[in-house]
Amino acid sequence: MSTAIIKPQWSPLTIALMVIGFIVWWPAGLAVLSYILWGEYMGGSAEKAQRFVDKQKAFFGKHANRAGSATTSHGAWTGSHSGNAAFDEYRAEQLRKLEEERRRLDEEIAAFHEYNASLNKQKEREEFERFMAERRGSRQGFDAKPEDRRY
Repeated sequence: MSTAIIKPQWSPLTIALMVIGFIVWWPAGLAVLSYILWGEYMGGSAEKAQRFVDKQKAFFGKHANRAGSATTSHGAWTGSHSGNAAFDEYRAEQLRKLEEERRRLDEEIAAFHEYNASLNKQKEREEFERFMAERRGSRQGFDAKPEDRRY
């Protein structure tokens, strides 16, 4: 039995406090909402609150371990051992091959980007030379000395 004046349940008082909390300062409203939803589990004593936190850690830890793996920065799966040494060796070899293939593909991507950059540079150089040739052609009449011009 809880002797708290404001019990963690949906009552007109807690709803009013939550609304006022959101109006005055949104974190206060959020705190009242969390108290309404989870106050029964955490309220009463420090031991009860610690049990709740431990239960949540165990719950999330169990579900994280259920997947049995985590990802590295490149997306390769690593994780716990299966308990079978032959399978673990096979798995390690396959992961090594995949990592080599990923490295090879990264090198091919870098080579393609270099090739593409050189093509773009060559194309831009040709466009610039064509522009300069056209510009020189249109300025031929103006390059001559004024006394050489015929009117």
